[in-house]
Amino acid sequence: DRSMRVVHLLAAASLATLVFVASLSSNGRLGASVSARPNVRVSLPRFSRIASSTGRVASRGMRVKAACDDGAAFLSAEEKAELKRVADYIATPGKGITACDEGPGTIGARFEAVGVTNTEENRRAYRQMLFEAPGASDYLSAAILDPETLHQKSDTSGKLFPEALKDMGILPGVKPHLKVYTLPGTGGETTMQGLDSLADRLREYKKAGAVFAKWRSPLIIGKDQPSELAIQANMNDLARYALICQDQGLVPIVEPDVSLKGEHDLETAFAANVRIQSALYKAMLDHGVYMEGTILKVNMVNPGKSCSKGYTVEDIADVNVRVLRQCMPVSIPGVNYLSGGQSLEDAAARLSIINKLKKNSPWNLSFSWSAALQMPLFELCRGKNGEIPLEEMSELYAKELKIAADAANGVHEPKSTEGAHVPPVPAMEAVAA
Repeated sequence: DRSMRVVHLLAAASLATLVFVASLSSNGRLGASVSARPNVRVSLPRFSRIASSTGRVASRGMRVKAACDDGAAFLSAEEKAELKRVADYIATPGKGITACDEGPGTIGARFEAVGVTNTEENRRAYRQMLFEAPGASDYLSAAILDPETLHQKSDTSGKLFPEALKDMGILPGVKPHLKVYTLPGTGGETTMQGLDSLADRLREYKKAGAVFAKWRSPLIIGKDQPSELAIQANMNDLARYALICQDQGLVPIVEPDVSLKGEHDLETAFAANVRIQSALYKAMLDHGVYMEGTILKVNMVNPGKSCSKGYTVEDIADVNVRVLRQCMPVSIPGVNYLSGGQSLEDAAARLSIINKLKKNSPWNLSFSWSAALQMPLFELCRGKNGEIPLEEMSELYAKELKIAADAANGVHEPKSTEGAHVPPVPAMEAVAA
């Protein structure tokens, strides 16, 4: 019948394509094209190549590199296994990441705002508290460090922090120093610079004990933003960073970070985040990144802080799960949400409900929080004559980590309107009130 004839014609067309490609290879035209451009990757559609288990094709001595090669071109089986071991450990259910990777200037501004002098020793002592607070290792699988912290020691054990953290069961990683570059003509959109010397720096970080790295690419939602230029520039940079990390034996944490600033509603945020994350995974696959050996750190999908429309915590959680289900490869073991300007109460409420709604989705969904955990700690420094109340901070921090871990397990119960988006009160109404 007609349907069978169509099937036969399609099969014949596919066979003809295979024959055509083979003839090009045999007469040297395809081989000449490849040999004339060394190190160029050539991708053939799946139906027109006979692939081995590593995704490569051999024909008369020619090797054709396919996209989505999951690290087969540059990683041994042992190297892939180690990357996967580290990524899986970071994604331990019920545990998260403490992000204490602020540079000396950033943490210094936080210190000075509450009357603490910004010295290297104050930074070291404060971060030691974040690592060694009683019970912290029960809730943490990893810590992101500033390069300075890699070379500092715990005065408890006398060990460098990377070794001390490993002894506690917390994996140490690092944020490479990067510079923000404003893309001309985009109305303020940015990209990050720092790829040129990244491999050399990563080698040094690995020698110092780091087992993963993190790269953040900030984006904004506004009129005609994020632009396609900003998305492609940033997501391709993240993919190249991930590739370089894995080549140096470090698990890459990729961090597209959409700002909470703006008046956009939740539906607009959903559409923007789908565009961004889809471009990210496409770029990573095209670059041949080994996906099982990566972690995603990402913003929670939220309406802009100035959005005039209200949303429940369930509305926000549902949109976050929808974004993951539409975009996220199941091969990536975990997502660690950043706080990104959210309070601990809101971030924990949203994470907990996200975990309740994810049902059989395969990813571990947890936290990688800095400001949400640390800003309340800094407030304890006020009125202390420049002293850092480490014991008082440690007690509060342990309680915060328990809340974060409960949210990662989906058992934290929000109070009242925690996690909801409550529209800001217009200025004139606030004055009248």
